[in-house]
Amino acid sequence: MTETAKPRRSNVLPYVVGAGVTVLMLSAGFWQLERAAEKRAEREAFAAAGTHRLYAQGDTVLPYQPLELRGTWLEGRDILLDNIIVRSRVGHYVLTPLVTGSEEPLVLVNRGFVVAEGDSTTAEALTPETSVRRVRGRAGRLPRAGYRMGEAILDPAAWPLKALYPDYGDIEAALGSSVLPFVLLLDADEPNGFERDWQPGGMTPARHTGYAVQWFLMALVLAGLMVWHARKRSFDD
Repeated sequence: MTETAKPRRSNVLPYVVGAGVTVLMLSAGFWQLERAAEKRAEREAFAAAGTHRLYAQGDTVLPYQPLELRGTWLEGRDILLDNIIVRSRVGHYVLTPLVTGSEEPLVLVNRGFVVAEGDSTTAEALTPETSVRRVRGRAGRLPRAGYRMGEAILDPAAWPLKALYPDYGDIEAALGSSVLPFVLLLDADEPNGFERDWQPGGMTPARHTGYAVQWFLMALVLAGLMVWHARKRSFDD
């Protein structure tokens, strides 16, 4: 009696997993391309010259748009954005709220960078020279961290307030008032500021594109390995 040969079952699980990983790699590559396009648009908006527009409550604000606001500094409520590095120096960005009306949200004005040493961040050193004024700058945003450990504000009663990558909700809770969802980057020729050399932050478009190419190459290699393995098994059978 001859033994009937059992057909060899093909294990498709590695191919299913490999296909899933390939799709994830392609998705990551396309996401990096989208981020590159966003960064490119940000840099174009930053480089585009324009006149300052007087901001009114409810206006749509574009990234890096030149704006003019009028109001009163909320003195004694400066917020120091901690762990900021500028030209290899560790320090703070100084945010000072601007009151534009009794019923209006506060405007966070980034007055620039100060080195974290000596008496550079005392309340006296941060107090603006004038209280009521016109303020000009560009629409920006709060610095963001990829991952933040712990609370953004350790001591909400100590002013000037030190904050580590806070969001707008953190600042609203500390100030006890609503704030507009953007930060005014004070122009370099405006008074009451510190060191300012605003540039679009984050990775460059070229770097995002480079990461996209890496993801696409890894997806191509993995897909090629799966095809080679499938053909090899078919020949072995």
